Amino acid sequence: MLDQLKRMAVLATVVEQGSFVAAARQLQTTTSAVSQQVRLLERDMGVTLLHRSTRKLSLTPAGERFHEGCAAMLAAARSAQQHLLQLRDAPEGELRIAAPVGFARHIGPALAPLLAAHPALSLHLEVEDGFTDLIAKRIDLAVRFGRLPDSPWVAQRIGAQPIALYAAPAYLARRGVPAALSELSQHDWLMLRPGTDGVQMLDLQQEAARQQLRVSPRASSNNQLSLQQLCEAGLGLAMLGVDDVREAQQAGRLLPLMPGLQLSALPIYALAPQRDAQPAKVRHAIQALKTHLASILPS
Repeated sequence: MLDQLKRMAVLATVVEQGSFVAAARQLQTTTSAVSQQVRLLERDMGVTLLHRSTRKLSLTPAGERFHEGCAAMLAAARSAQQHLLQLRDAPEGELRIAAPVGFARHIGPALAPLLAAHPALSLHLEVEDGFTDLIAKRIDLAVRFGRLPDSPWVAQRIGAQPIALYAAPAYLARRGVPAALSELSQHDWLMLRPGTDGVQMLDLQQEAARQQLRVSPRASSNNQLSLQQLCEAGLGLAMLGVDDVREAQQAGRLLPLMPGLQLSALPIYALAPQRDAQPAKVRHAIQALKTHLASILPS
């Protein structure tokens, strides 16, 4: 069947180009190969399709009717190819993105220029913190932070969120301001905890001093924004993203602690279901997110 479809496309090209020579040039093959494909088609169909002469080619009555279907098939194939190239080269269609609650506020500013430049592109944003079934939700691109679980999805680093230690003024007034690593064990901790493990080990360093701290959090959450709200309520110390708490710090609801405390930045990843031949909408969205994060996060 595939050979037959190929021969039908060759016949349509011969008629379109007006000769075997021109068709061979269009198909990047030899004139004899084109002629052979048409002869095999006529043999298989049991009917003559082309009148051949030294000066020109013409379709037989049966060939005219058959050629209509061949030409329609070739036009449909070209249309499908063109549409696929548009998907590859120009962002269009619905872009489905999944992002954590705390990061969702960045999606609009990051992608607004892309959407403005491409009217055929639309956006659907799924806001959630868990690793849900992205395939079932037809997600094109997912934004994730920190260590990633094993997944068939391809991760591309698009930025990193600096982390610092914070507490609310009310908490510090009640429990005191820690000045040394040795004092941190005397404080209540708030932790980001995606799973059910209660106790966490922290490897902390401040200038030349270093200490391992075993933390059983007073409160925890699987959501960074909720963790920040717990911290603002005065429940304890929390390691939070510098960009996330900028407004709260400026308003005086949170205070940074222990200058010189070295905490690893939290990597930010864009996850996509495939590495090669990504649709244009995914490639352009990843680049837009990288550009936006580079403009708001310290280098």
